[in-house]
Amino acid sequence: MSTHDDFTLTTGDAEATVSPRNGGRITSLRIGGVELLRQGERYGCFPMAPWCGRIREGRFLDGGTTQQMPLNAPPHAIHGTARDHAWRTARKGADEAVITLDLADPWPYPARLTQVVALTEESLTLTLAIETHGSSFPAQLGWHPWFNRTLEGPLGGGEGARLEFDAAWQEERGEDHLPTGRRLEKPLPGPWDDCFGMPGGVDVAVVWPERLELRVTSPEKWVVLYDEQDAALCVEPQTGPPNGLNTAPRLVTPLEPLEATTTWRWRRL
Repeated sequence: MSTHDDFTLTTGDAEATVSPRNGGRITSLRIGGVELLRQGERYGCFPMAPWCGRIREGRFLDGGTTQQMPLNAPPHAIHGTARDHAWRTARKGADEAVITLDLADPWPYPARLTQVVALTEESLTLTLAIETHGSSFPAQLGWHPWFNRTLEGPLGGGEGARLEFDAAWQEERGEDHLPTGRRLEKPLPGPWDDCFGMPGGVDVAVVWPERLELRVTSPEKWVVLYDEQDAALCVEPQTGPPNGLNTAPRLVTPLEPLEATTTWRWRRL
């Protein structure tokens, strides 16, 4: 077995499939045989690193140096580079695994990403860290899951999923899809492709009425919610807002790595 090969973690009736070769993403999460994640090469749940969401025109400042990232969502750069590379499996058990990636071009700094995937009968926990033994640099970490709007199989039928949450504010979104810097104390109604602030930690429920609730939590205070498609919706906990490498950078140094974690916990309704 290659260190890039897909594998599946299993415990009870929960199964999570990890694809190191496809950007370190979780390609499947099945509960009692029911698939919760949208299927497809670019879906599932991928790690966002070393930045989250969009960078304005792909440029960010590191001290007095301007760094340019590829414009993969013109006129911006989006979701980092980690999803574009094959990761390696460092350790794998029945219900927990560790995968790693050494960042290379176009990211201009030496850095290593480590993701821990831990499955229980009632939850999936993802932990992501970025470290360097070279130059310091600004970074962000997060995840971009695509949850199926409707379920099939034993939990299928009925209403599509809805999002339930209580945010302290919503980042006002400009015409360029980036935060304007203004905070809205009363979040606007959806559909959303927007960043929300939760100072006490991210806590968002994906609810398939009368079937299943999946609660996404994280100690981080930022989350992007996306529900503009009929097929899926997204709950994206992250360490900073979109364009955060410019507006709210978190510095990674040889002595201080950056780490984030999220837990998805489910229950039948």
